[in-house]
Parts: sequence; structure tokens; C-alpha cells
Amino acid sequence: MRPNPLFLALCLALPGTAFAEPAAAPGASADTAEFDRVVVTATRTERALVDVPNTVDVIERERMDDLIVRDLKDLFRYEPGITVTGSFGRFGIGDIRIRGLGGNRVRILLDGIPVPDAFSIGSFSNANRNFVDLDTLKRVEVVRGPSSSLYGSDALGGVVSFVSKDPSDYLEAGRDAHFGFKLGAESDWDGLFAGATAAFGGERWSGLVTVNHRQGQETENQGDDDSVGAARTAPNPQDRDGRSVLSKLVFAPSADQRLRLTVEGNEDRADTDVLTSYGFQERTGATNTRVLADDHQTRARVALAHEVDMLEAGFADALDWQVYRQDSETTQDTLEERVTADGVPERRQRSFNFDQRVYGLQANFVKGFATGGVQHDLAWGLDLARTETRQKRDGRATNLVTGRTTNMMLPDVFPVRDFPLSETTTAALYVQDEIAFADGAFRLVPALRVDRYELKPEVDGIFAEDNPGVDVVGLTATEILPKLGTVWSFGGDWSLFGGYARGFRAPPYSDVNVSLINFMFGYTVVPNPDLQPEISDGFEAGIRFAGEAVYAGLTGYHNRYDDFIESFQFVGINDQGLQVFQSQNVADARIYGVELKAGVDLGALAPGWQGWSLRGAASWSRGEDRTEDVPLDSVDPLTATIGVVYDTDAWGAELAGRFAAGRDRVSDPALYHSGGYGVLDLYAHWNFAPGTRLNVGVFNLADRKYWSAGDLPMAVVAAGVLDRYTAPGRNVAVSLAVAF
Repeated sequence: MRPNPLFLALCLALPGTAFAEPAAAPGASADTAEFDRVVVTATRTERALVDVPNTVDVIERERMDDLIVRDLKDLFRYEPGITVTGSFGRFGIGDIRIRGLGGNRVRILLDGIPVPDAFSIGSFSNANRNFVDLDTLKRVEVVRGPSSSLYGSDALGGVVSFVSKDPSDYLEAGRDAHFGFKLGAESDWDGLFAGATAAFGGERWSGLVTVNHRQGQETENQGDDDSVGAARTAPNPQDRDGRSVLSKLVFAPSADQRLRLTVEGNEDRADTDVLTSYGFQERTGATNTRVLADDHQTRARVALAHEVDMLEAGFADALDWQVYRQDSETTQDTLEERVTADGVPERRQRSFNFDQRVYGLQANFVKGFATGGVQHDLAWGLDLARTETRQKRDGRATNLVTGRTTNMMLPDVFPVRDFPLSETTTAALYVQDEIAFADGAFRLVPALRVDRYELKPEVDGIFAEDNPGVDVVGLTATEILPKLGTVWSFGGDWSLFGGYARGFRAPPYSDVNVSLINFMFGYTVVPNPDLQPEISDGFEAGIRFAGEAVYAGLTGYHNRYDDFIESFQFVGINDQGLQVFQSQNVADARIYGVELKAGVDLGALAPGWQGWSLRGAASWSRGEDRTEDVPLDSVDPLTATIGVVYDTDAWGAELAGRFAAGRDRVSDPALYHSGGYGVLDLYAHWNFAPGTRLNVGVFNLADRKYWSAGDLPMAVVAAGVLDRYTAPGRNVAVSLAVAF
């Protein structure tokens, strides 16, 4: 008997409905065991999602391949409540926002190591955090909400944990070698990508090498003004190129322990003809005749890790530790040819550089024991890191008539540093106890972390010359961060969860000691040695159902943020008549909302629906700046996704929808109220030979014009150029993977 649509809707909304068939259909593509997935990030121990007192999203490698994921926007396309920002022009992908909070307030990890900071100051000086090649990953875990009790500063909004591939992911039992390659193309940026992976293994030694290359042009939008100048809405012409390598060598002296050496690197470059910056410039009176941009970023890491599964020592049953070094650098060069307001032809060359080097040590221990009828799983560890950060802007102006070159390019005399060389040291100790009562039916999870943060600035000749008489200051801060979570399993497949978590973010080096003077435009930015850490208090509660045919989870949350640091806040006029700006603790905010995730295997409800399944998710949230009594623009309107899936062993297809309500709450009436939209995407895969898989995706089937959340800048947007920020129209992606 075929179920009617009303019955199916009730099954999705009310998971307690009786089912025709209790067993899940083989080959069903919707993962009805969604909450049985094992995650690590939420508690630092391996736990099924159903036993975790947090909202956690997990995206496995197979799902990334099905969605032909190339960048962060692809990765989180169907995760309402997680937004990836973008910018028009040259910068591309920006940052990850979780529940309306982004930037350096979200902790991004790769194999437990923090991804480098973001930093931006002025035009063409923007270092983002897009340093990870997603093709090197086997899994992504996202913990929504404050997570500082386990991950310290910068986990104010949540944690995104990338986990890279291991040799064991390719070497099945009895197999000692693997080779595979992947080829693909995407029409929205004329992109081509290729990668190859080789793995080997023996009784003690195993290894892995993965190399990837990608190249393409500018990402298309639906702007149709391809003129030269400020009115242009079509993308600026761009050439993009990138590559990555991941290598691992694993030595297993016994079945219970592993030593792992990881060497990894990633590089991206974009060359842009910035046609939108051609023509008359109102602020300077000059007329630009040529503007070329060259953006380059690199990241490299070396890590040595050791894991012991069966230690059986008094202080721990299992442990893992790693030492690492990571180097990253962003360089942005700009060539500008123009005619000044005085009619002099001139060439300007500018360079922005931001680099970080970090050394770290992490150690985690797990100990299980019982007290009476209560089981304890105690996790504790330490996290030490020292980060060296430097930033510099340089430039030269050349008179094309006389050939005279100068480093004086008002308002700057280059080179300049906008903050001194900075060394930050963090030392943390955390402890967490997962306490199970009634044979695990009720779990109480208290956690506590003590974080010590220290900033040491160093004034070199460049900073001293550009900022005479400016006193820089060091900073120390210690925070105690508690967390308490609970999970109660009842009625077989049902569970309730909830908890409280405190988060914090230490005052950044760039806000504490930032300093610059701009006499040309009449302002100065001064340091603030009195900045306090940003603090959050987060509450979360939800209910889950994890059946054999249906899964569903509903979460409500309320986060209060105090002492937000606002960079470059206007504080008055100084004795020289300059406007004075300073980073200050000025903002208190509140973000609250509801999130839903559900799926149903229709084949388990009725045999005639074998292979069919549904999945969906939705997020509604509200954000308020309580200081200014205005909405938070970073909080998205209601968003939702739904997928209709058919899957067999040989092939499958999915029709996926993305939906968003119109933006009706903005902080300034001049901001654009983007409209709601619904977009359909179609995916298919075909395993047409052993070890061979073809994936195809068609996006925005109806070729609809819309603005994705995160792509419109948080500023007043002139109505005439709104189409600059539109998402691509109908586009296609294809990939072919072959493994031996």
C-alpha cells in the first residue's frame, strides 16, 4: 500500500508514527541513522550524536562528493544557520558565520590545529581564512554555539573542525596499496580541477600522498552591466589558480598505538582586472585608467602526532598528543595607473602582507571509571600555542612624465605597520566528565577550562617611524569557562538534551595596539590598552528522535554576548582637529532561534518506495544589538532546505531545494531588504564500473536571480549596483573519480 502525502508529512513531523516496515531499505540515500554518527569535536571523545548535549552537523566525504563540493559555499549550501560570506571584486570567499556570528569569533580547526586569523584594514587589504583544500578532507564537524570550555578563545560562535584523510581510509582489509584520481569541471567559474591520491600500507608502516590542482576564472553573477567603471555589475575579469598537497606517514609499533607525521600545504592565487575601479574617483579627484590586482595566499604545516588506544595507566586509558608548526601568508599587490587631479599621469604600486607563524602542543587524555552504579568518562588535556603575527603595507608612486619615484603616497609614507609585531601565547587546561546514570539513559556532562592569554608587542623601526610617540601595551587575561550539558534518553528512540556554555574571545592584537594617522582625510586610529574580553552565555535545549526509518531533531537556543569589541569606533576630536577612532567594548547582543533537521527513509515505510527518501532542515533566528537597540545584520532570515532522494547501488539522484524568507529586519533603513527566494538543484551519480563514479550537478535550475545570505555587504548599497552581489544563474558541475 502506498502511503498518502498527509501520512508522509506526519511521519516527518511526528516521528512516533507507526511504520509499515521497521527495517531500513538497503541502498537508501537518506541517512536514517543520522544521530548514530560518531563525532569527536563536541566532547573531545568519540560519541554518537544522540549522546551529545550540543547541536552538531556532520558532513562526510561521500556527501561532499555527491554535492561536488569545491569551496566553503558548496560545503554548507544545505546547512541552514551556517552562512559563508563572499565579496564582489577580488577577495571571493570570506568567512563562516554560525548562528549570526562569524569572523575570528568562530574557531576553525584542521586536525585540531587552528586555521590562521582573518584581518582587514582599508581597501585591498583583506586576509581571509579560506586556507583549506576541501578535497583533502574525509569529514567536517560543526558545533553550533559557544564552545570555549573545550576550545578556548575564538570559539564564541562555535567550532568548525576539518578532519583530513588518513591512509587507513583507503586501505581495506587485505589491501596494501591504493591509487585514485579525480577530474572535474564547473561552469559558474569555468573551473577545472584534478587530483590524485596514492596510499600504501603494511604491518607497521603506511603512508598517503594527495595532490590537487584547480584553475578557472571569475565566478559569474547575474549582473548584465559590463561597462568599465563604478556602474559595472558584471564580475571583474579574473584568473584563479590553486594547488595543495597532503602527505602522511604512519608508524604503528603495536595494534594499540600510532605515530603520524603530517606535512601539508595549500596555495591560491587570483589575478584580477578591477574594472569597477576605473574612471573618476570622487574621494581623490583622480581618474584611474588601469587597476590590476594580484592576490596570493599560502599555508603550510608540519605535525607529529601520537595516539595510544589501550594505555591502561592510572591517569588515562587512552591518550593522544601532537606538536606542530604552521606558517601562513597573505599578499595582495595592486597596480594602479591614473591621472591625478592636477593632470599628472602616475603609477601607484601597493602591497599588503599579513603572515602568521604558530608553534603548538596539544595533549588529550581519557579515563573511564565507575563509582557505584555511575559510569564516568573523564577527559582532560592541555593546549599550548605561541603565535607570531606581522602585517605590513608598502607602496611606491611613480610620476610617468619625470620618472620620479617616491614612497610618499598620501595619506601614508610607506612602509607602514598598522599594529606592531605581535607575539601571543595561550596556555589552557580543560577537564570534562561524562557521567552516565541508569545504564546510560541519563548523561550529565560538566566541563571547565582555564585559559591564559598573553600578548607581547614589539616595536620595530617601521612601526616607530610611522607612529612616533605611540605607546604600545602588552596584555594578559585569564578566563575560567564552565559548561554543563545533559542528555536524557527515553522511550527507546527519543532523547532530550540541553545545557549552558560560557564563551570568550581575548582582545585581538590588532585592536589593542592598532595605530594610524590620516591627515588627508582628517582622522586617526589610536590603541586601546583597556579592552576587555568578549563574553557570551549560551543556553540550548532540544529533542531528538532516532528511529530506523525516521530521524528528527528540534533545537532552541538563546545566546547573550557582552562587551563586543567594535573596531574603529568614533570617540571624539583631538587637539589637531582629527577625528579619533578607537576599538572599544561597546556592544551587547542577543541572538536566539530554533533549528530543525529531519529525514525519512520511505522504503522502510512501504516496500514500493524502496530507495526513496526525504531530508530537510530549517533555521529561524533573531539578533539584536542591545546597545543601539537595532537588529543584527549578520543574522539571516528564515532559511530552509529539502531534498528528495532516490538511490540504488548503481546510481542515484537528488532534487534539492534551498529557500529563504525576505530580509525585513535591518539596522539602517538605507540597507537593502533582499527578497525571499526558492532555488532548486539537481544531482545524479552513476557507478558505471568497479571503482568508478560519475557525479553531475545542475544548480539554480530555474535560472533565478537572487542574493544569497552573506553576499550583500553590511553597508549601504547603491540600488544601481545591487546585481553585483547576485548568485550565479543556472550552472553545471561534473566530476569523475576512478580508484584502483
